[in-house]
Amino acid sequence: MPTQITTKFMIQKPANEVFEAIVDPKKIGNFWFSSSSERWEPGKMVTLKYDEYGAEVIIKVEEVTQNKKIVFSWGETIMTITLTESDHNSTIIQATEAGFNEEDPELINILLDQKEGWVYVLSCLKAYLEHGVTDLRAALIH
Repeated sequence: MPTQITTKFMIQKPANEVFEAIVDPKKIGNFWFSSSSERWEPGKMVTLKYDEYGAEVIIKVEEVTQNKKIVFSWGETIMTITLTESDHNSTIIQATEAGFNEEDPELINILLDQKEGWVYVLSCLKAYLEHGVTDLRAALIH
């Protein structure tokens, strides 16, 4: 059984705008976390906060290739976000989360929850970048 999930979207914006929305602490709050402690750069430990849920997570930024790739670890898993710009001023963003514990009896539920979360994050990113919508973030109810 694969222990990773992949979510892929097309966003009608150039890769540099998609990339900056993720790594820029001033922009991430428009679609994902409430705040980011700093710009995402290799080797940095970045604190991400969800004010609405009273939660925070610390990620370690493993790799960044400008406008193309972001890799970070959080908890037991590794996230790889790749950006592929198309000819028509649009970007395909792919988010792959890997490293889930194969022995976890809740593995299927965990994979489904994470997939749901990534579909939601990328939907919010698309709405933000393409239409300026900033109030979808943190509205997913479990």
